[in-house]
Amino acid sequence: MATRRRAAILCGAVLAVGGVLIAPAPARAADVFVQVNPSTVEAGYMVGIKASCTSNTQPATVESGAFGTVTVQPQAGFLTAVATVPHKTRADTYRVRLSCPDGKNGSTQLMVVGATRPSRGPATGFGGTAGDDPGGLLVTGGLVTTALGAVLGLIALRRRARSATARRI
Repeated sequence: MATRRRAAILCGAVLAVGGVLIAPAPARAADVFVQVNPSTVEAGYMVGIKASCTSNTQPATVESGAFGTVTVQPQAGFLTAVATVPHKTRADTYRVRLSCPDGKNGSTQLMVVGATRPSRGPATGFGGTAGDDPGGLLVTGGLVTTALGAVLGLIALRRRARSATARRI
């Protein structure tokens, strides 16, 4: 019985060690990548580029139909640069491709949206943003209301004064 028990333990240990040796290694993060920030940009604005090659000690090249070719330089352990998307760039999704000095490549996408400029402010009430300018009518209405309030206040004060005089007599 003791021999069977030892054999079972030995067999279990061999299977456990074999399972560890045969098991696949955990996935490692990619050494080569390129990111653009923001990933959606309006034509005429800048995007930040952050990239990484196997070794980030030499400059690399990033190219895209959205902004052309840019050289990313080593900075703080990554390769970085800034690119401006020209005003004439049409709205579309563009591929951004990193070419490392060692021949490795990485890519991502950049979405360029068209420039939308409102012709006027939002129509959220008075003050000239709600269509035709009612400024003259509003000023006149405000002055009339203020004058009416003053007249009614004077009438109320006179009544109160008459009432007080009548009680004294």
